[in-house]
Order: sequence, then C-alpha cells, then structure tokens
Amino acid sequence: MPYICPICSAALTLSDKSWACPKRHQFDCAKEGYVNLLPVQKKKTKDPGDNKEMMIARREFLNKGFYQPLSDKVNQLAIDYACHAETILDIGCGEGYYSHRLFETLQHSRPKSCELYGLDISKSAIRSAAKRYPELHFCVASVFEMPFADDCIDLAIRIYAPSKAEELQRVMKHGSILITVSPGPMHHFALKQKIYSNPRLHPQESLYIEGFNYLAHESLTYPLTLTQADDIEHFLNMTPYAWKLSDMQKRQIIEQGLECEIDFKIEIHQREQSSGD
Repeated sequence: MPYICPICSAALTLSDKSWACPKRHQFDCAKEGYVNLLPVQKKKTKDPGDNKEMMIARREFLNKGFYQPLSDKVNQLAIDYACHAETILDIGCGEGYYSHRLFETLQHSRPKSCELYGLDISKSAIRSAAKRYPELHFCVASVFEMPFADDCIDLAIRIYAPSKAEELQRVMKHGSILITVSPGPMHHFALKQKIYSNPRLHPQESLYIEGFNYLAHESLTYPLTLTQADDIEHFLNMTPYAWKLSDMQKRQIIEQGLECEIDFKIEIHQREQSSGD
C-alpha cells in the first residue's frame, strides 16, 4: 500500500485496522473501511469539501446514468493509454462513481488485477464511497498534499478536481498517464442563461501541466433533458448553481423541465520520462 504519513511523510503500515508510521503517528480505519489522512491541524474548516446534501444529490444524479457517457469515455481512454496500469488514483473521487466504473472496466479488460485508490477532502463523500465499494481503497485527504509515496501511481484520473503540479509530479511514475476532465465551452450554458444576464463560455484553452507531456484531447457533447422533479433537484443541488438560484427560480425550472448542453473537455497527459531513461 503506497500510503505515507500526512504529518512526517514516512511510510504507513496497516496493522489491526490502524495505519501507523515509524514515528508512531497513527490513523484508525473507519468502520466503513476508509482511513482519514487529513490531520486536524491541516483543516481549514471543521468539515471541508462537499457537504452531505451536495454529496447525496450528486450520487443520486450519477446513479441515474446521466453522466455515464463521460465515465465510459474516460474508461475507454484509460484502456487505450494505460491498459497495464496496476496502481490507479482517482483525485477528488467524491462518492466513488467514476472510481468504481473505471476499476470494473480495467479488471474485465485484462488478466492482471489492479488496485484503485480514491482521495477526497469530503468525509461524507468518502464514507459513502467506502461503504458502497469495499473492494477499493479510499482516504480522506487533501489533493494538495496527497498521502501517497513518490513515483507510485501508474494512472490517475482527475474529474473536476483541483490539483497541484508539484504533487502530481511527485506521486506519478515517469511515463504514467493522467486523464483530466473539465467543462467545455458550452457546458450547462442554458442553465447559466437563467442565472446570469451575460453568461460566459467556459475557456477553451488546453490544460498544460508542468512535468507532463500533452498527448491528446477529446470533446464529449450531448443534450441533457430532465423532466422528473427529483432529477432536476439533484442536478441543481450538486452544482454551485444551487447557490445562485432563488427558490422561485428553482420551482420554475422544476415545473418547466430542464434542457441544457453537456460539454466535457477530456485531456490526456503523460508524466515526462526521467533524464536517465
């Protein structure tokens, strides 16, 4: 297991449902199976990350398959670019929807097994993920100080999550693959028109990450039509747009139904080879 201590960076060892380093910093596994590797002194708020309501809304929305085309596309790109990856990381994994589907795809596409780790700062999201997908490894941690050893990741996905180039360089092996997903120009534009008087398109510029070669990019667009009140409510509550809409606007959208464009920008990066390779 590639976990390192978030306090002193020494390797962690699992013993009787507790992770510990040689300096005796100890982190107990929760009953759901995940480990909290976000020390209290490194929290900026009492309960960082998405709250329970936002997590539940996203989980219910994703479970309906509305974003399955994105999951399928990311999984296919993982097979195309990193089919032999053994240690996989989902950065900002949330409740584990994309993590689990990627793991299942890779497990069924080759004879050799893999290990998948999911990381998120939201304790509510990680608790839900670990309870639902016990075959995966989940931890509460910051994406800016990831509790993983140097050069240990073969493949990482980062869907709508922030990250720090230095940390990506540190944890990913030379030659490994990183797949990032961000909003394309028209993503949710029809909804933005209901909120803003002058809505802006998302930027189209390619994402270049220091220490990585930019291999390719893909666009995934399709119309999203929501007619059920629960689906619309979950969709609104899982996005930052929920804070921009008045209760009256939400009711109007739920009554009228919602149609908007889905536009994802998917980019593939490869960790540069070391100078000695």
